[in-house]
Amino acid sequence: MQTKKKSIQHSILPPLLCSVVTGALVGAVVALFKLCAQTVIGYSGRMYAAIQTKWWIAVLLIAAFAGIAAVASYIYKKEPNVRGGGIPTSIGIVRGDIRFDWLKNLFASFGLSLASFFVGVPLGTAIGRGVSRAGAKRHAAWDRYILTGGACAGFTAATGAPISGILFGLEEAHQRISPLVFAMTATASAVAKMVSDVLSPILGVESHLFAPIHTVTLSTGELWLPVLIGLAAGVYSLGFLRYYKRLNGFFRKKLKKIPSFVKILTVFVLTLLFGVVSYSFISTGHGLIDTLLHGGGVWYILLAALLVRATLMILASSSGITGGLFLPILALGAVISALLGKGMIAWCGLPQTYYLLIVVLGICASIAGMMKTPIIAILFALEALSAANNVLPVILTASAAYLVTELFYADSINDHVLEHRVSEIHEGKTAEAFDAQITVKNGSFAVGKQIRDILWPSDLRVLSLKKVSKGDTVVDAYGEKVLRPGDELHVRYMTYDHAATHAELVALVGEQNYEEETVETV
Repeated sequence: MQTKKKSIQHSILPPLLCSVVTGALVGAVVALFKLCAQTVIGYSGRMYAAIQTKWWIAVLLIAAFAGIAAVASYIYKKEPNVRGGGIPTSIGIVRGDIRFDWLKNLFASFGLSLASFFVGVPLGTAIGRGVSRAGAKRHAAWDRYILTGGACAGFTAATGAPISGILFGLEEAHQRISPLVFAMTATASAVAKMVSDVLSPILGVESHLFAPIHTVTLSTGELWLPVLIGLAAGVYSLGFLRYYKRLNGFFRKKLKKIPSFVKILTVFVLTLLFGVVSYSFISTGHGLIDTLLHGGGVWYILLAALLVRATLMILASSSGITGGLFLPILALGAVISALLGKGMIAWCGLPQTYYLLIVVLGICASIAGMMKTPIIAILFALEALSAANNVLPVILTASAAYLVTELFYADSINDHVLEHRVSEIHEGKTAEAFDAQITVKNGSFAVGKQIRDILWPSDLRVLSLKKVSKGDTVVDAYGEKVLRPGDELHVRYMTYDHAATHAELVALVGEQNYEEETVETV
């Protein structure tokens, strides 16, 4: 009994405490970032408004943008992991596909994100790594669990939606339900939400992404409407994902030899030109969504914004500009649903009171279709978009959009971005594939856990399990086998960094020397 108590203390309490610290720090940093971003975006809006009457300001801005592009391209060269959207980067880190220096990543992401917001181009994982290194450095096996908690805490603090934040770790980051991952994400997200709620009023920023809204409640006979919205958003998501794939492929292959500075400056100048025409074409998208939620926007401007924002978002992502993908995706969903709502009201006689609900459902559908995360989409609509009075319509909308993209085998935008990021990081390198027989050592992290609950090194597969004795071959209630000391695992993995993969593996199963055999395929 004493041994069991020591085991629980040793393996559960330290990472939970680290998750508490991570959540608190993430909540504070995100609240500070919101204050800085609010200030920067305010200056950006006034800057674009001033250009309307003083054209020479544009010349000065292009010079300033050139300076920002030069600094950004230099930082990207030194620290490539701060490139691109935050969510794909976080996913790559918690899956073990991307390795990074947490302190450099934190400061670089903070500064470059603010710079891109100033231009108008559409953090928690780094803090999680820092806490892990400081508080659980003797327990390397817990590192990615704490990283996952940090990523989910960042999502929670940014959106004010803790349940969606928890699901981000389960549905998107690791694509599995694990008690250990849930414990880390729930703890970090809850603490981040509390800290954010306390600090946000003090700093004068909103703790929630959107203010509470009131939408009409649909009856059973009106459920055709969410299905229609979901199908329309799904078709648009499918078109956008294919557009992204082609434009991104052209940008990366045909323009590969063009210096990063030139690519970034080109995107900045294009952003400036479109921003002068209409600020709704650019920026983070939050202001545009608020405008659409209140019924604003002329249909032909929205149609132009749909194409311009989608193109700028893809170009920014392809050039590696630090920023976000989540808000731009929400903005695209809001625009397509606003166009649909205005059309149905004008031509089909739908009451004006339905417009707000259509926009909310369209945002939900865009998350399900473009990110391929229907559960997060549903919960986000209920939590952040005040759609709790329309649970069934939200489910139908997310399901319809998701099924459209699934039927045509479309990958999520995050998977596309992550795939290209990983290929860039390992460009010119050759991966090696190995077969190995490893033993679960007594007292190691893996003891007492199911195979599905362990975050194995990236691209590692457990091919077979040989139990220490015949009496242990009974399958448990979950259809899996609990690992015990002495159990032998046949694993196969592909790696670009053999030493790092070896260190991850022994941190999970215990220090040992094991034989490896090089194989042709994984």
